[in-house]
Amino acid sequence: MLRCPVCREKIEKCNEKTYVCQNRHSFDISKKGYVNFLLCNQMRSKLPGDNKLMVDARENFLAKGYYSSFLEALKNVIDTFQPTVILDAGCGEGYYTNGIYKPNRKITGIDISKSALQKAAPKNRDITFIAASLFNLPIGDSEVDLLFSLFAPYAGDEFYRVLKKDGIMVLGIPGADHLFELKSVIYNTPYQNQVKEYTLEHFTFLESKKIHKKIKLKNREDILHLFQMTPYYYRTKKEDIEKINTLEEFEVTISFELLIYKK
Repeated sequence: MLRCPVCREKIEKCNEKTYVCQNRHSFDISKKGYVNFLLCNQMRSKLPGDNKLMVDARENFLAKGYYSSFLEALKNVIDTFQPTVILDAGCGEGYYTNGIYKPNRKITGIDISKSALQKAAPKNRDITFIAASLFNLPIGDSEVDLLFSLFAPYAGDEFYRVLKKDGIMVLGIPGADHLFELKSVIYNTPYQNQVKEYTLEHFTFLESKKIHKKIKLKNREDILHLFQMTPYYYRTKKEDIEKINTLEEFEVTISFELLIYKK
């Protein structure tokens, strides 16, 4: 299934510590359990992707179960199609990757953030975690039964390439009202998220599954973690961040869509 990021030839584990291809390109498996297939010319910075603060905040927040309804909806969609080979494209710290794990599934999680993979990989050594760009997936053509990508960049050509004929793609996107109350605290004129048209080239749209509910955050720490795991934190002035720090508890809307496509 895996391809060498240098020469694109098949690459496999030659032992518990190293991947090697037929051209003798080798890549060591880190102590945390993931392998780095991210080449220097594919990096725009020394540490691309989500930083440690964002990853830590997301891991702490998700561990409280606030997004469990979204995970359950994803599990139900995947179980419907009964795939064997699954790719999580943009796996982050592995909450959803590990959440859909079953022993009969061959699951690979790929993310560009090493900080995220350092969290994801130790949680389940039966899942293959790889540092790589979604726009240059180290996977052979037509190898994947089902690909899911949640809140990650859309690499349509690569997703199409690695999926088998009639393979399934599941995209997770925020709904229009997602975290609207949070934006109402920090912005004078809060705005709804723009939900784009479902039509995608090369794919047939099957259906959308919507998850919409309100959750109550019961302490300041959880509220801050939610804020820090969003892009809003990095685009907000210091004085507006202080508005979040004054909240003791908070009710907020979570709204997601799972868009299901067939190759």
